Amino acid sequence: MGTVPLSQKFILAIDQGTTGSTVIIIDSRARLRAKATFEFKQSFPRPGWVEHAPEDIWDSVLKGIKRALQEAKISSSQIAAIGLANQRETSLLWDRQSGKAVYPAIVWQDRRTAAFCASLKKSGREALFHKKTGLFLDPYFSGTKIHWILEYVPGVRARAQKGEISFGTIDSFLLWKLSGGKVHKTDASNASRTLLMDIKTLRWDEKLCSILGVPMNILPEICPNVGVLGVTRGVPNLPDEIPISGMAGDQQAALFGQRGFSKGDAKCTFGTGSFILLNTGETPVLSRWGNVSTVALYFNGKVSYALEGGAFICGAAVQWLRDGLKIIRSSSEIEKLASSVSDNGGVQFVPAFAGLGVPYWNPEVRGLICGLTRGVTGGHLALATLEAISLQNVDILRAMAKDIHGPIKTLRVDGGASSNELLMQIQSDYSGVCLYRPENVETTALGAALMAGLGAGFWKNLEEIKKIRIPEKKFIPAMGSKKREERIQIWHQAIARARL
Repeated sequence: MGTVPLSQKFILAIDQGTTGSTVIIIDSRARLRAKATFEFKQSFPRPGWVEHAPEDIWDSVLKGIKRALQEAKISSSQIAAIGLANQRETSLLWDRQSGKAVYPAIVWQDRRTAAFCASLKKSGREALFHKKTGLFLDPYFSGTKIHWILEYVPGVRARAQKGEISFGTIDSFLLWKLSGGKVHKTDASNASRTLLMDIKTLRWDEKLCSILGVPMNILPEICPNVGVLGVTRGVPNLPDEIPISGMAGDQQAALFGQRGFSKGDAKCTFGTGSFILLNTGETPVLSRWGNVSTVALYFNGKVSYALEGGAFICGAAVQWLRDGLKIIRSSSEIEKLASSVSDNGGVQFVPAFAGLGVPYWNPEVRGLICGLTRGVTGGHLALATLEAISLQNVDILRAMAKDIHGPIKTLRVDGGASSNELLMQIQSDYSGVCLYRPENVETTALGAALMAGLGAGFWKNLEEIKKIRIPEKKFIPAMGSKKREERIQIWHQAIARARL
């Protein structure tokens, strides 16, 4: 930390998400000093395909760094450490020398490898992947995306076999860029989302790589979430030698930011998708009900695991109302529009734009709106959208309760959409669970910052981080169990129609 007092040092964290990149700066008491967000273009070249330009991602990060430093009104020399969080399964391959991507990044929502996944299942391979990785064979995860690029982009496989190509999820790509092309690493939480890492050994698995046709020489080194992974080199607006000392997938970073360090702690992040993580302690739980098992935290030689369930389209459904149907001008308007009606008017919305995740795991399902009458308004559709977000999470929570043989009694929430008061009350009502929302809902970026601060010596251990006071609001269920079950039954009827 040098001779500069801790009170004059800050941590910068990057939360690289699906639709934009957020950069925050916090002080030694974990107080937010600045926040900057820049969106970037989404590309949908074919139905079910979703891509990003890596250059756009990097540009949004650089803009965020510059703006955050300006807003915080501090010198870049006061940045003591950098933390990274990222959209996880999004995959790209780049040239080791030039740094140029060989193909656009294939986003986690992308469904192009559904047929390949189906063929692997038909050959009886899913049990092996589930046992070794805790995951299911689904286009969501990185491994089949890597296979697609190697298989269908001319010349890439040959170059990969020669050692000319690097693979990375977005954490690896950003670390590589921040370090001036010197560091090719990932962390255990991101590696656990690839279908290629043995979740118990935390090593790339040769057999799984062979099945998916992935040369192991393109893979990054797997590292802990906390500790110096590299240092900055040639980054605009930042000096060299700043340690990058914390890194995790966005959902694991959010769990850390909510200080979910203990077995039984659970959080739900409301973003483009909605993701629930439940800390299961030092032993991975292989789900029988559609959840995946994942690495929550790898720190000080110890591993914590989590059960995870994800709904792929949540905030993205609100964006569709804004950009596709144009019934709102900004995402924040949905709460007022939904509050303009007393009920959904019979409208049911299944936002399966990218298939369905837990507990269905059906990549072929597409979205459905039913129950329409001439009296339906934008308010009814807006309310049905908020209900759909909540009901997808109810399915996940109930699947988790079956896996752990007991109910989940409390849930910490975060992410941009968690600022929607109506959505949070609906979620509490439909799940029958008390929700706790922190004052700062940017918990993913905060988690990355806390990891970086731990790695840089701002805090000595997890106990010190637990003592940081973070104000929060509580939402209590106000719906009876009979009405709740009736609503969930109607939801499942709509799901059944969407699956036809």
